[in-house]
Amino acid sequence: MIEIKRELQARLEQDAKTFRIVTILGPRQAGKTTLAKMTFKDHNYVSLEDPEMRALATSDPKTFLRRFNPPAILDEVQRVPDLLSYVQGQVDQKPDDKGQYILTGSHQPLLREKIAQSLAGRTSILILYPLSFREVLLHDKSFMNDAAHNWIYRGFMPEIYRADLNPTRSYQAYTQTYVERDVRQLIQVKEQLVFERFLKLLAGRIGQLLNLDSLASDVGVSAKTIRNWISVLEASFIVFRLPPYFRNLGKRLVKTPKIYFTEIGLATYLLGIESSKQVDRDPLFGSLFENMVMMELVKFRSAQGKNPELYFYRDSHGNEIDVITEVMRRVIPIEIKSSATFQKHLLKSLEFYHASIDKECKSSFLVYSGSSGSLTERIQGFHFTASSEVLV
Repeated sequence: MIEIKRELQARLEQDAKTFRIVTILGPRQAGKTTLAKMTFKDHNYVSLEDPEMRALATSDPKTFLRRFNPPAILDEVQRVPDLLSYVQGQVDQKPDDKGQYILTGSHQPLLREKIAQSLAGRTSILILYPLSFREVLLHDKSFMNDAAHNWIYRGFMPEIYRADLNPTRSYQAYTQTYVERDVRQLIQVKEQLVFERFLKLLAGRIGQLLNLDSLASDVGVSAKTIRNWISVLEASFIVFRLPPYFRNLGKRLVKTPKIYFTEIGLATYLLGIESSKQVDRDPLFGSLFENMVMMELVKFRSAQGKNPELYFYRDSHGNEIDVITEVMRRVIPIEIKSSATFQKHLLKSLEFYHASIDKECKSSFLVYSGSSGSLTERIQGFHFTASSEVLV
């Protein structure tokens, strides 16, 4: 079975020559283990998902680290976060040796705390998300002409592409095995049906302002509980919050974030969609398309070892830009539309931005299902599979 080459690999190799430890975080099943083993084929390897290894690491961490001496890959370290204190002691014995350990883990709150406490200054932190368009198309060009609804339904989990799995069955298993098991344990939800309803309602709010009170009312719990649940989902890379942009702008702007799912295939499954044809007909198709493109931008930044630094603009009059970012100190506005046919009204928000918000802005972008090319003097269009090019 051919492994899919990941764009983060170059950054991973570089950081292993610079830091004593490299930590790869990201959602479950995004390919962290595969990436680490592909990149460092000669390293010792151990998974802390193995009950026997986990028991040893918990009860006798010094013996555990002697058995898996560096260079080594310690997989799923969130299962034994206290081990990181002993890893610190190990790498400090040889401070000039780089790449002693490659750690992988799902970024859960306790793991984040332990990394900050024990590994500050010793590790770089890289985030691996599911596949990008670029990675899929380099692996298999046959997907090049797929319509947006096919991409949305299939999602971007590597195993679906490697093993040609059925997306609905795959995301059903993913939800039961990882989302419900791991996240419910973290937040100690007793009523499974309540948590399932929360996930489905959250999927129905993709691309919307995060209204905790409304969501709490629909789920039947407090707004404080919803806030806690979403924080855990975000820390576990299930959802992504897009903050508002208000830098150097005098107008009164909305300060509430928007919510997106890290894996669009999971969101599609939670909405009860069981085929690509259903995606195309679904009232939320535009929101799903926006989510897919938004995460492509996040993945591109992450592959470079950078924070997303993506925002949205919305003022109190309802004027809105889907994405605001900065490239080489230039503010870049980006609109996302699912339409495959270019029409002038698709540029309404971008033209408003140029005319009323930032008259000095020289370029902006429309990401849609149509052809890439120049649309006006200052607006460039990009097909959604090339959406990351707006950040180059």
